[in-house]
Amino acid sequence: MEVKLLLLLLLGLVCLNHLRLSSAQQPEEATVIVKGSTRIAETDENYVCATIDWWPPEKCNYNQCPWGQTSILNLDLDHPFLAQAIQAFGNLRIRLGGSLQDRVVYDVGTESPCSPFRNMSNGLFGFSVGCLSMDRWDKLNDLFQKTGAIITFGVNALYGRYNVRRSIWAGKWNSSNAYDFIKYTISKGYPVSSWEFGNELSGHGIGAKVDAKLYGKDVIEFKSILRQLYKAPLSQPLLLAPGGFFDQQWYSQLLQTSGHGVVNALTHHVYNLGGGDDVHLIRKILDSKYLDRAEDTYRDMQLTIQRHGTWSSAWVSESGGVFNNGGLLVSNTFINSIWYLDQLGMASQYNTKVFCRQTLIGGNYGLLDTQTFLPNPDYYSALLWHRLMGNGVLSVDMIAPRGLRAYAHCRRQQQGITLLLINLSNTTGYNVTLQNDINVSLGRRPNPEKRSSFTHRLRKAVSWLGSKPSSDAKKREEYHLTAKDGNLQSKTMLLNGVPLELGDDGSAPAMNPVLVGVDSPVYIAPTSIVFVVLPKFEAKACS
Repeated sequence: MEVKLLLLLLLGLVCLNHLRLSSAQQPEEATVIVKGSTRIAETDENYVCATIDWWPPEKCNYNQCPWGQTSILNLDLDHPFLAQAIQAFGNLRIRLGGSLQDRVVYDVGTESPCSPFRNMSNGLFGFSVGCLSMDRWDKLNDLFQKTGAIITFGVNALYGRYNVRRSIWAGKWNSSNAYDFIKYTISKGYPVSSWEFGNELSGHGIGAKVDAKLYGKDVIEFKSILRQLYKAPLSQPLLLAPGGFFDQQWYSQLLQTSGHGVVNALTHHVYNLGGGDDVHLIRKILDSKYLDRAEDTYRDMQLTIQRHGTWSSAWVSESGGVFNNGGLLVSNTFINSIWYLDQLGMASQYNTKVFCRQTLIGGNYGLLDTQTFLPNPDYYSALLWHRLMGNGVLSVDMIAPRGLRAYAHCRRQQQGITLLLINLSNTTGYNVTLQNDINVSLGRRPNPEKRSSFTHRLRKAVSWLGSKPSSDAKKREEYHLTAKDGNLQSKTMLLNGVPLELGDDGSAPAMNPVLVGVDSPVYIAPTSIVFVVLPKFEAKACS
């Protein structure tokens, strides 16, 4: 065992020295202080989530048609890489939904033919109504039960309504088809964890919109159906709504109309980087001020729930960063993990319980490649978050430039904490000194001219974290994520200098850390990411 630890330490030193040598400049100093005494928020145990959408192969934007055979209706459910990719998470939450869900008919007791979506110029989003057969639903559930997936299903909330003018839809929701579908699902024993009502019909809507009061009344009816069909109280699934872009007035009205205990989770979508044809996507991802804009949405969502619906919680039920299929050679490359992990960290600080990535597979933003089913870099980022970051969210103070981002959580299902560091600078690396607020309290951010003296005082503080350490406590785990050959648009991610690639049988690679002395600074290279696990970090909030 001691020989193994020594080898890991040596590997870590080699890796870190390589990262330092590859930096264009001398590293700058930074300090991160983790406040482990209290939790500022909590996520669900299955915070990381991924979506499967309804888009057919004909969904095209910017002369690109990146969906192929990846929709709920045509995805190859028997592909060996698909099952193993899901199983690697233990219990991956999967949300089935998307723009076309409000045009889906469920083939339960219907007399018309069950046909897929087809192009239709005057149809919503340019497509006709589509149909989900129960044979296909059975096969989907075979996959979900085999892989242990936790399912959220998005229900058609336009069924029975009519288009008044432009994007405005009116009329009462016809619940009959959803009722029959849910009844069938229960009869087959398929465990749907949550049902989401509608997709992007809130506020100004995307393609279609429904008045908040009308939506609230229909949600009450939907809740009544769930209570009627799921007989046992403990078997009750969650009701989610509205799965749209956050509009404070509309969301507040929904909660007020639907009332106490109806909407279990208020869901919203995040596409804060722009469209897939935006030539500035990489610049935006590396711009700290730009990334910070999303924080307003998470904060306002939290405030809306506190004021109007304390029985509910916040979920991001769809987030691809870049709308209209994602950004080619951005959303499916290393650079996107900087955006993705930053959003996971930011959203968690505002009590977001679940964060669903658009998509598991499909479009340019899939965690898996549309053609090969091989993981894109964000898949490995999601897997590391899921394995290392627990549900307890901790506060962090920093003395560092804006380009260094830091998020801390209790360690997942084990003692200690996990720290996520993200370096947005493409020229400067950082030596990051880690501190515990038991030893040092930062208070408010110091003035720049006082930085050196303050840092000097921190360096004179105790160098260990928490109580006096044993020999084991002097080591931490580090997971350094970098782009192959320094190419930020590479589809290959390196973990501690080693390419992350599937085994010959399609299994996920070993994702081993390097062990580093706990009293040394963490070096983070330019435009890179590092997870730091501190098993002996003294954090009362995590005990």
